[in-house]
Amino acid sequence: MPSSSRALAYRQGLTGGLPFMFVVVPFGLLFGVVAMDAGLTLTQTMGMTMLVIAGAAQFTALQMMVDNAGLWLIIAAALAVNLRMAMYSAALVPHLGKAPMWQRALIAYMNFDQTYAVASIAYEQNPEWPVERKVAFFFGVATPIVPTWIAATLVGALIGKAIPTDLGIDFILPITFIALVGPMLRTVPQMIAASVSVAVGLILSGLPSGMGLLIAAACAMAAGAATEIWQEKRSATWL
Repeated sequence: MPSSSRALAYRQGLTGGLPFMFVVVPFGLLFGVVAMDAGLTLTQTMGMTMLVIAGAAQFTALQMMVDNAGLWLIIAAALAVNLRMAMYSAALVPHLGKAPMWQRALIAYMNFDQTYAVASIAYEQNPEWPVERKVAFFFGVATPIVPTWIAATLVGALIGKAIPTDLGIDFILPITFIALVGPMLRTVPQMIAASVSVAVGLILSGLPSGMGLLIAAACAMAAGAATEIWQEKRSATWL
């Protein structure tokens, strides 16, 4: 594949990732502040944000640390919250599975909500792209997000007490997920799955961290699959 095509794909991905800077900065600041307030050292805070690189799981683990939960329970809860990444990875295999191992390792590290959402939409709209171009696009999306997340966490950890508590920057997380999921809901099964996940997630919100999310995800997938099967049978009947 010509290097010019890879460069173009990288720039396209970069353009797709840039808008998330407005989300990543306040969210990273918030985590840095909360982590230091919870008693973590600067090294522990930065180590966590660089190794886990998943805001929801980090906040979940941090809250359980504050509650003096056991180590294995904290790890299990963080893994439960991040189990959706396994779904993301499985969905990306048809597009990126033939990439070299080192590229797949980097993609796995940078595979989170924003990179997956932007990349999957682009792959769906451009099925003719070769794997090299898809990889370049993914790296382009991740380029502005990953360093910004790390830098924002560092700033939040260093100057956390100087950030007014009434800014309300914690609203960023739900808005981010709405912005990510909304454009992807284009079919009836997708809308049914989203509706079921919201309903079940709210009903089970009182369960321990991560459990309600896992059950809601399973119910949503089952509802979406059942709706697709029903549509196929209905189409076959009409034919």
